[in-house]
Amino acid sequence: MKNPFRSIRIFWSETITELKKASWPSLRELRESTVVVLVAVVLLGAFIGIADFSLFQVVNLFTDWVRG
Repeated sequence: MKNPFRSIRIFWSETITELKKASWPSLRELRESTVVVLVAVVLLGAFIGIADFSLFQVVNLFTDWVRG
């Protein structure tokens, strides 16, 4: 039977080794990327809100026409 603690230890040491190889962003890069993500979220949220409102109004208009 395979020792599960040995597997966990190997996995952990390999994870640490890979994390040391990674290049981490500087504080400035992280801040700029965060601003870009926040602006994108706001724009996408506004687009989805406007599209949802418009489609609701169109469906409501067609529903009113069908009802007479």
